[in-house]
Amino acid sequence: MKALFIGGTGVISTAVVERLVKRLNWEVWLLNRGNRTKDIPEGVHQITADIQDEEDVAKKLEGLTFDVVCEFIGFRVQDVERDYRLFRGKTKQYIFTSSASAYHKPAACYLVNEGTTLANPYWQYSRDKIACEEFLMEKYRAEGFPVTIVRPSHTYDKRHIPLGVHGKKGFWQVIRRMQEGKPVIIQGDGTSLWTLTFHSDFAIGYTGLMGNRHAIGEVFQITGDETLTWNQIYGTIADALGVELHAYHVSSDFLAAAGKKYGYDFEGGLTGDKSSSVVFDNSKLKRTVPDMKTEVRFDQGVRIALDYVLSHPQECQTEDPEFDAWCDRVIAALEAAKEQV
Repeated sequence: MKALFIGGTGVISTAVVERLVKRLNWEVWLLNRGNRTKDIPEGVHQITADIQDEEDVAKKLEGLTFDVVCEFIGFRVQDVERDYRLFRGKTKQYIFTSSASAYHKPAACYLVNEGTTLANPYWQYSRDKIACEEFLMEKYRAEGFPVTIVRPSHTYDKRHIPLGVHGKKGFWQVIRRMQEGKPVIIQGDGTSLWTLTFHSDFAIGYTGLMGNRHAIGEVFQITGDETLTWNQIYGTIADALGVELHAYHVSSDFLAAAGKKYGYDFEGGLTGDKSSSVVFDNSKLKRTVPDMKTEVRFDQGVRIALDYVLSHPQECQTEDPEFDAWCDRVIAALEAAKEQV
């Protein structure tokens, strides 16, 4: 079986590529700009191109056909319109990576499945993913374009520590605050429910849909089965670090307002996503991919990630003094407000 990945070097796609090559014996091709080659398994074919340059890509794809084309970097409807033009008649299956953030916010019910309404007034990213889904499903219904849509939620790998609130430079400054015994901001009261999925677990579900006739014209959410509160998530990280967690709870609305002038999009990331309690019903995926299961619990996954992050300071430990100072100001302002009431 032969697959082409548009992208193929991100958090999620690297695990899928690795599983296909090392465990399932697929022929794998990557189409990207060739900037990230360190973790590409031996034997993977590379097409070096900018997917936005449609004419150049079309020339480089001449004479090639694929069993599956996997789109991981499509974010706007014009991206999937381009893919439709490039791959119509050249693949037996086109898998589009959407997002579980596309589900209705605020959630009408905490239990979410593929039939849950799509609507997110808080995040343009999610609305763009919805528009992509609608275009592709219309092409499937009208012309038989062989689309499969997948909706991941919060997926992480060994290079990333999943958090609710962090700055523009990523997670590391929050880890530093934990190590230094400083208060760490958690959205809301920390009791909303969330699902975290290690990328190798996501790959089990995704690869099970590849070349699967029962997946054509269908939508699947792909997440792990472990659901935690945000307090449990942050507490697990602190336990893995061997430090005491000093949680400081701040409402998502306050964070969105206080972060706006500093360019922190907490309205989209929190109000439009992480603040809503969600439990994913993955029964549809498991019927189609019986091998799907959670193999890496969060307490295991976060230790894998911390081992890597702490041993690769130049790669993973990006300081963010602006966010650190912002956290201190938010906490100081709320403490002062308590005294004035």
